[in-house]
Amino acid sequence: MDRQQEFVLRTLEERDIRFIRLWFTDVLGFLKSVAVAPAELEQAFAEGIGFDGSSIEGFARIHEADMLAKPDPSTFQVLPWRSEAPGTARIFCDILMPDSTPSFADPRFVLKRTLARAADLGFTFYTHPELEFYLLKEQVTEGGKPEPVDSGGYFDHTPHRAAHDFRRSAIMMLESMGISVEFSHHEGGPGQQEIDLRYADALTTADNIMTFRLVMKEVALEHGVYASFMPKPFTEQPGSGMHTHMSLFEGDRNAFYEPGAEYQLSKVGRAFIAGVLRHAAELTAVTNQWVNSYKRLWGGVGASAGAGGEAPPYICWGHNNRSALVRVPMYKPQKGHATRIEFRSLDTACNPYLAFAVILGAGLKGIEEGYELPPGAEDDVWALTTAERRAMGIEPLPQSLDEAIVSMERSELVADVLGEHVFDFFLRNKRAEWEDYRRQVTEYERDRYLKVL
Repeated sequence: MDRQQEFVLRTLEERDIRFIRLWFTDVLGFLKSVAVAPAELEQAFAEGIGFDGSSIEGFARIHEADMLAKPDPSTFQVLPWRSEAPGTARIFCDILMPDSTPSFADPRFVLKRTLARAADLGFTFYTHPELEFYLLKEQVTEGGKPEPVDSGGYFDHTPHRAAHDFRRSAIMMLESMGISVEFSHHEGGPGQQEIDLRYADALTTADNIMTFRLVMKEVALEHGVYASFMPKPFTEQPGSGMHTHMSLFEGDRNAFYEPGAEYQLSKVGRAFIAGVLRHAAELTAVTNQWVNSYKRLWGGVGASAGAGGEAPPYICWGHNNRSALVRVPMYKPQKGHATRIEFRSLDTACNPYLAFAVILGAGLKGIEEGYELPPGAEDDVWALTTAERRAMGIEPLPQSLDEAIVSMERSELVADVLGEHVFDFFLRNKRAEWEDYRRQVTEYERDRYLKVL
């Protein structure tokens, strides 16, 4: 037994923790959990806990149902919303086959496999997400309409206590679980919040995002409100994104940093951006995986898709240009470690393991193949005409889940990163979602046509 396992078992006894929740995610990014008693955990560390994989989205077919959830002791944390004794803790798991080999259906393994490929090239992948979401007065029932908890806007210090009290409680809870928060503030829409997590390696960040989403919902329930990560819940208000800052390190050295280069951005950093841009359309079904995701990317705010929308629907990069898909933030003198890129199309409802894996895979492809970075966009890309964008070689991202699926299914890169099992299941599931959506008669259609046609 290693030291981390010994620490976990000792902590269970010292803190009177009677329930351990073993967490993992399905292919779509929904959190799954099974509770075990402390007496079972030592064996779980050694052999894993068996479960029926055929009952989990995308995991296994009936004839190959047996799977194992093996806890990763480095992810052990006490759950702070279960403060009364006896306590409850959680541990993320790796999913294994009965012969103890990794399951190719496990999203966490998909990311670990891509991170291992980066490590073979000498790189560690770091990420820093800015998570946006809405606080609503109550969970919306079928046919109901969401109502934000306040009418505030960007950075507003509203007199309404719900958002202040919520953010304070949420941040304290995250910090108590070892998840460091950098900033928090009211976002642009009424009831919309943003909480930014500190830089961490991509696997830790993905685990933190899964924890974050559950913590936000738990804290919201305690405050009598509801937290939603739906990408675009309101037609006339901004969508919720997850702008994510990214960098590659070689040991302690930032591989994106080159003193004296344009924007202090190294050849490795430029090739990484070039890879992400070249394969951006292929990745979009993963980074923006829901029908509603495209309402955020293309819906804009009101009559304009410009400033305030903050969602980048065009494939380009720019220095400190918030209308670009990939932004290179302004360089800070004497802070070479801070050189990074910001990928801006992600939304908070994605599966973070798969999303980080395909973005990293595209960036590594750019580095390995020596992709050349096209000129950056200096203008507000939203304000350009279609002809101007075409003349500059700026292509659009997919405008619907259907278009994104078509781009993804042609992609050798995404198939290679996700693996055949996840790739095929994900496409089948997304096609079914699109077909369900396409046949719906919407309230818009009834309001517009029923009385006049």
